[in-house]
Amino acid sequence: MNTLKNELIENIKKIKKDGLYKTERIITSPQNTKINVSNQSDILNFCANNYLGLSNNKKLVHAAKKGIDKFGFGLSSVRFICGTQTIHRELENLISKFLDKEDTILYTSCFDANGGLFETLLNKEDAIISDQLNHASIIDGVRLCKAQKFRYTNSNMNELEDCLKKTKKYKHRLITTDGVFSMDGYIAKLDEIVFLAEKYNAIVHVDDSHATGFVGDKGKGTPEYHNVIEKVDIITSTFGKALGGASGGFTTSSKEIIEILRQKSRPYLFSNSLAPNIVYASIEAIKMIEKSDALREKLNQNTQYFRNGLEKLGYNIKKGTHPIIPVMLGDALLAKSLAENLLEKNIYVVSFSFPVVPKEEARIRLQISAAHTKKQLDYALQAFEKTGKKLKII
Repeated sequence: MNTLKNELIENIKKIKKDGLYKTERIITSPQNTKINVSNQSDILNFCANNYLGLSNNKKLVHAAKKGIDKFGFGLSSVRFICGTQTIHRELENLISKFLDKEDTILYTSCFDANGGLFETLLNKEDAIISDQLNHASIIDGVRLCKAQKFRYTNSNMNELEDCLKKTKKYKHRLITTDGVFSMDGYIAKLDEIVFLAEKYNAIVHVDDSHATGFVGDKGKGTPEYHNVIEKVDIITSTFGKALGGASGGFTTSSKEIIEILRQKSRPYLFSNSLAPNIVYASIEAIKMIEKSDALREKLNQNTQYFRNGLEKLGYNIKKGTHPIIPVMLGDALLAKSLAENLLEKNIYVVSFSFPVVPKEEARIRLQISAAHTKKQLDYALQAFEKTGKKLKII
């Protein structure tokens, strides 16, 4: 144990030396566009996944309380023993209807949904073809699977087709991709992916965590954005971002795929049921976004306004329409300095550098919310202007 402890101490020292050590700011208020931390108040938050501004929505808070009052605090069980309530099936059916699939299975997170997907469906006679920039949960899920692994450069359709040609001998082939790549805000080329999948008889899986609820005309995510809903075979996603931001995830697909996941998916079989308050609030969240387009429209307006503002100031941002806005700086120390200087002006952002992103591609990742007011956006742009000039970025 002493040897391990010493090794861990040295490892932590190296992480700090390399500038990769992660510190956690303690928030003393509910999640929102304006938050308080332990030593600072009234900070404008531009780094949450709170895309629709529902994290502290009064209707969802009320629904969560109602869920506890009606169904208790927890289940103390996995689903197949005594952990399935009427609301779990209600939520699963609601998701299936919303995303135009036959059936849905709930998990405690989308990380678990991805972790329990591939090894359940595929074996050594099969092949998985994965985008290079896929989320860590997909990477880990693929590692657990005995299928042969292939990878293509981010959104490179020529490489994807080469992989499909190379894997013709395998029994089943599954293409797996993020719907939105979280460090870049790029939307996957699902229209081209499903075209190649049909051409080479492959299955398509999309992790749509950064899209469910707000991407597409009705918030059905990247498959709707590309008009290929019926051609994407499997969707995994989360309640932990746009749909209230608590926790929980799901897989939605054909009845047969969901049925085998209920029988064999280990994170589902060996994890507690999703808590009633989260289930009840998630039902309310989906009903809200089905009923009105207002939050999606506000988010799109805010995103375009802020993207235009940063470009006018002279910042180098990655092109796109998604509320994830990467401000490219290149140098890790410069990115860190920008984040620190902005915090002094009550703007909360986080810098990212290698190995989270490629070397010399350090950045600030901004995330816009429907809950941001124009006044807040303008204040942030003014802070970016002053700080950018101070650090000679613009």
